[in-house]
Amino acid sequence: MKETPRIAIVGGGPGGLLAAHVLHGHGIAATVYDADAAVDSRDPGGTLDLHADSGQIALEDAGLLPAFRALARTEGQAMTRRDHRGTLLKEFVPTDDDTAAPEIDRGQLRTMLYEHLAPGTVRWGHKLTELTTENGVHRLHFAHGSTVDADVVIGADGTWSKVRRRLTDAMPDYLGVSFLDVRYDDVETRHPEVAALVGNGQLFTTDGAGRAVIVQRNSNGVIRGYVAFRAEEDWAAREGVDLADRASVRGFLLREFRGWGATVRPLLTDNDGDYVARAFTALPAPLTWERVPGITVLGDAAHAMAPFGGHGANLALLDGAELAHALHEEPTVEAALARYETAMFARTGQLAADANEALRGFFADQPDGASRDVPDREEELRSYEARAAEYRASRTPAAR
Repeated sequence: MKETPRIAIVGGGPGGLLAAHVLHGHGIAATVYDADAAVDSRDPGGTLDLHADSGQIALEDAGLLPAFRALARTEGQAMTRRDHRGTLLKEFVPTDDDTAAPEIDRGQLRTMLYEHLAPGTVRWGHKLTELTTENGVHRLHFAHGSTVDADVVIGADGTWSKVRRRLTDAMPDYLGVSFLDVRYDDVETRHPEVAALVGNGQLFTTDGAGRAVIVQRNSNGVIRGYVAFRAEEDWAAREGVDLADRASVRGFLLREFRGWGATVRPLLTDNDGDYVARAFTALPAPLTWERVPGITVLGDAAHAMAPFGGHGANLALLDGAELAHALHEEPTVEAALARYETAMFARTGQLAADANEALRGFFADQPDGASRDVPDREEELRSYEARAAEYRASRTPAAR
């Protein structure tokens, strides 16, 4: 750019941190503002598989692919499929050198991205409450009373993004499926039956009637995931379930998942810690908006979608890299943001629509009550590699 804009990134998740990395690599200053008190001040969630055609490309652009590979678990690409009685339906075990979509804990990824940034890049404890604009200057207002002025504001602030509200009135909708976060600690010793069911990777267990348990091996002897079921968004109140009382939740699950076999029942009842209730929500897809000078969004702020396919974090990372490249390569901020948004809309729109539809279909009743099939894992991995080659061949070559 001919300009030297003040760039504020709102949100210190993977997409925001990756954008800062690539911008800094191009010699462009940017500061990240995040509501959390520190990089590890809250539970970051479970694990992610980073795809060769998106997340790994972004990490390579940031010079962080070796750091990722030092933490990643290639064995975590394994997938086991069982029915609700525990019968093994399908199993995939990756080779040791398969790097199409290795797993990494969310907390490990965020910490890695943060620790490789220059000190002071991330300002923790900055919760955005409002974004205003006057005479082309954007002012970020934070909960503790301070303000920051910026020429470019990048919203990496998630599904309920405040930055996105300056671009579109679109808001996330509930997809009709709720879930409960579950975790099992020190599984080889405390939960050997769960460890045996899950193996080294992911376990899908479904009954063909709108109920599923989807869990994944994490690092350090932990398995995490969720118990998912079709329900009204206020299901707990309707069912009289006290979410703070594990016995109350377990009683509901045993009723809701009646008929599930004894082999898989520990997945419902033997978790460590409280159940955490969440809901699957997504933005309308495909979603676009008219350009607003100096403001854009990435990741879930731009295209929050159902988790089927595991695209969310991967697209956030790639969004961050591609936006940073555009800001480096285009002559003006507006040319850069227009280029980024045009490509991002094309890249993410159909993926988001397909992921949302896949979730609805997966949790719909099967006519014969059979377990609904899931994508073939090896086919997915090979498709990531093929698309990675295509994507690299199509990228703008300048200064990469």
